[in-house]
Amino acid sequence: METGITPDFLSFYRETMQMEAVDASQYSPLVLAYVGDAVYELMVRIKAVNHGNLPMNKLHKHSSHLVCAETQAKLIKALEGELTPEEHAVFKRGRNAKSMTSAKNASVIDYRYATGFEALVGWLFLSEQFERLTLLIRQGFDLLGEE
Repeated sequence: METGITPDFLSFYRETMQMEAVDASQYSPLVLAYVGDAVYELMVRIKAVNHGNLPMNKLHKHSSHLVCAETQAKLIKALEGELTPEEHAVFKRGRNAKSMTSAKNASVIDYRYATGFEALVGWLFLSEQFERLTLLIRQGFDLLGEE
């Protein structure tokens, strides 16, 4: 690692953990969704704590609402027209993937859309398109009137 140059997080993490660079398009849509689920939840939690030291029950309630399958399905439906053809293809691969798990507190349709959304988030993150990822989520929150 060169001194004086601050690498982005993912590159730094890969180098430090001695991981090989990978092509995000080579992952299955469910692996992308697995990563995307964690990335999106972390983004939501960081945004929630930015409002200050709120009681944990308020943080959890707000975060849970934004990460549930129903809200994720609404987000991706609101954003679908804004996606590039490549992003839309990743979303559709995730939405159409056959998962071994089933929706716990969501309709099957919402669950599948949420899986597609999470696959897109995972793909954008792993392909280091952080600006696009952040802008899409911000735009989705704006369209849904979420804070």
